[in-house]
Amino acid sequence: MLDSETKKRIDTARDILVGKVPDPKSQVEQITIALIYKFMDDMDLESEELGGERSFFRGEFEKYAWRKIFDPRMGGFEILNLYSEAILKMNINPDIPQLFRDIFKNAYLPYRDPETLKAFLKIINEFSYDHSERLGDAFEYLLSVLGSQGEAGQFRTPRHIIDFMVAIMDPKKDEVILDPACGTAGFLISSYKHIIKNNSSNYNPDTDIRMFETKDLSLSEIVINSKNYKGDKLTPEERNRLANNIKGYDISPDMVRLSLVNMYLHGLHAPHIYEYDTLTSEDHWNEYADVILANPPFMSPKGGIRPHKRFSISSSRSEVLFVDYIAGHLTPNGRAAVIVPEGIIFQSGKAYKSLRKMLVENCLVGVISLPAGVFNPYSGVKTSILWLDRTLAKKTDKILFVKIENDGFDLGAQRRPIKQNDLPGLFRNILDYKKHIVSQKASNTYSETNILVVSKSEIAGNSEFNLSGDRYKISSVISSDFPIVPLAEICEFQKGTPITKKEVLEGPIPVIAGGQTAAYYHRISNRDGETITISSSGAYAGFINYFNTPIYASDCFTIKVKEKQPVLTKFIYHILKYKQEDIYKFQIGGGQPHVYLKHLEPFQIPLPPLSVQEEIVAEVESYQKIIDGARQVVENYKPRIDIDPGWPMVELGVVCEINPKKSEIKDLPKDLEVSFVPMAEINENQMFFSPCQIKKLGDVYNGYTYFKDNDVLLAQVTPCFENGKAGVARDLVNGIGFGSSEYIVIRTTDTVLPKWIYLNIISDKFKQLGKMIMTGTGGLQRVPKEFVASYKIPFPSLKIQRKVIEDVDLEISSIESNKRLISVFEQKIKDRIAKVWGEK
Repeated sequence: MLDSETKKRIDTARDILVGKVPDPKSQVEQITIALIYKFMDDMDLESEELGGERSFFRGEFEKYAWRKIFDPRMGGFEILNLYSEAILKMNINPDIPQLFRDIFKNAYLPYRDPETLKAFLKIINEFSYDHSERLGDAFEYLLSVLGSQGEAGQFRTPRHIIDFMVAIMDPKKDEVILDPACGTAGFLISSYKHIIKNNSSNYNPDTDIRMFETKDLSLSEIVINSKNYKGDKLTPEERNRLANNIKGYDISPDMVRLSLVNMYLHGLHAPHIYEYDTLTSEDHWNEYADVILANPPFMSPKGGIRPHKRFSISSSRSEVLFVDYIAGHLTPNGRAAVIVPEGIIFQSGKAYKSLRKMLVENCLVGVISLPAGVFNPYSGVKTSILWLDRTLAKKTDKILFVKIENDGFDLGAQRRPIKQNDLPGLFRNILDYKKHIVSQKASNTYSETNILVVSKSEIAGNSEFNLSGDRYKISSVISSDFPIVPLAEICEFQKGTPITKKEVLEGPIPVIAGGQTAAYYHRISNRDGETITISSSGAYAGFINYFNTPIYASDCFTIKVKEKQPVLTKFIYHILKYKQEDIYKFQIGGGQPHVYLKHLEPFQIPLPPLSVQEEIVAEVESYQKIIDGARQVVENYKPRIDIDPGWPMVELGVVCEINPKKSEIKDLPKDLEVSFVPMAEINENQMFFSPCQIKKLGDVYNGYTYFKDNDVLLAQVTPCFENGKAGVARDLVNGIGFGSSEYIVIRTTDTVLPKWIYLNIISDKFKQLGKMIMTGTGGLQRVPKEFVASYKIPFPSLKIQRKVIEDVDLEISSIESNKRLISVFEQKIKDRIAKVWGEK
């Protein structure tokens, strides 16, 4: 289990390197090389203490022993030269295993600062580990900083999602396990641990917790287990076979290096990881696996891919080719779990449809939808898990759709633990479904709203082979007390003329095309009466708007009630708007999604009598008037000070300290708690920072700045500065901490109140003047500290300041009441329409 001291050392090592080695991947490589370097020397030392001889640093390489680097007689540049030379030559050391030589291949020191190196080596020298497993836990945490590989579309899979997928696949000790895009080998290591655990006498499947059930740990702190499963039920022959059966490919030599280290440190001392281009090379084409687990790259590299001709699907898209490869390289009884982007699920391109058709007909068992924020903070990309199993697919004519809404962590950038976790319950349901298929009793009914079983014939029905479970939920039974009718029965639809150039077209529906600065109109024939407008293209294809309210799209269509139908247009609008999220699910296409008339025409809605419609519309409209009035109050309010001309004016720098000296961690008590507030959670006009994340000091990265109660923080960078992001740090536990240098700290003296400063620096005048003199280029401009220090504010007595602040507090209290009022009546509208649908 990763201990706090080891975690802190890794954080400190990264902080030391960040000034000289800003790239996270390079930081990981430098720490990896140093850890392995010290690890070999520690093993030599242990051998000597037991009466043996050195294995790694002997002969001409003895001078490079880790301990020699710390000779007090050596100067800074001597240490730098020795260390740099050592890592350059280590790959030709004949006394270290080929694995270690591969790790040091092409290694070098990317900076020439002896002080940085000395500080870094000092931290690495503090690492101690009884065996490679403890170092493996540390390395696992270190890899958590990698996250994204940018243009390659690679995003490191969170550990609990890996273990969830491995648990579903349930790899066995005699099976070949493959990851064709292995990255840092997370799937392979988790599979190895799974097998070791299931072959340990101290493992109890009924009571032992699974990793995806773990609570109150950050994602970066999750490690595989702390129970120390030994795999004592495995014979030596079975262990050797297991080690030889676990294989991985990756196109990146850097990733191969990290995989080798990771697997070695987790007990696989001769790992089978190959530098291999899965999509263009044929060297391993004829090798098959019983279990394949992968999170392959989502994006094709610049210049595209030139795959060979052995794929069953013709495509140049990496995600299509990887899934095709995985499906085609399973043994006759093989199974796989692979993470895919949403394009695989519903895009209408020929290759995507052909791939889905092949999967449904041959090996697809289920589709598990993941929350859009699983890969935060690196990407908000929406993904799903394809569950393939050649044996199970032959035994059922159904596809299971599972929707994970909560994975135990919030979906913000910090991914903090939360109570809601769908993984344990859904995992049990998936196991039950597998049992039902094996027993030939697969069920089509589930009480859970996030599980659905759909026949393969229904999926194939529209020739799209769409694999979005929500698409099939939309057509589920409506439990309303009123008659159910398709929209096409009571409404007529009209397609607008797409906007293809900057010109104004006659018609009553205002439509603003993407990137345009003025309103351009769809040509809708002269029609009387009200209409509903729906965006047909773009990121918000399917967005519903009413009558002549502008809609943002380059294409749209309208819905109008047919003549002599006893139906109110406003009623149809409210009924459809309630199902806005469902209508978004009709989107098809990639970069430019579309919703078409054919999707909406059969859409079924409840239709009460006209008199009931009139009552519902009148009730909803009355609620909306209250909402509109309250929103006007909230949106137009800004705290302002009525300045008396008789008040003296004073520079902020005279009555306040601007950017006071930052406290170092070492100067703070070890038991101090601080409140850390991410920048994204600071809202305009916010007097206090809330909510706050309380952390023990040891859990906060080195280099964070700590502020005192009642310090005023001002966002320094555009556009946060112009948006008035500022606040008063107070009413918190022992202070507030920010991990950003993008804030100016204003510390008041006893002659001025913090809130008084706050009210002055969120004024329009302050923001306008500051914006005029911002420095920097491009989008990242900063307001100078000197401007803040020299800005003059009114300076009345403390008594007057308190009176003004009291008045503002009353105003803010009224604004908060209006916000609550909006929330209450928005919910009333939802509840009223929900009753019509039979959901209340």
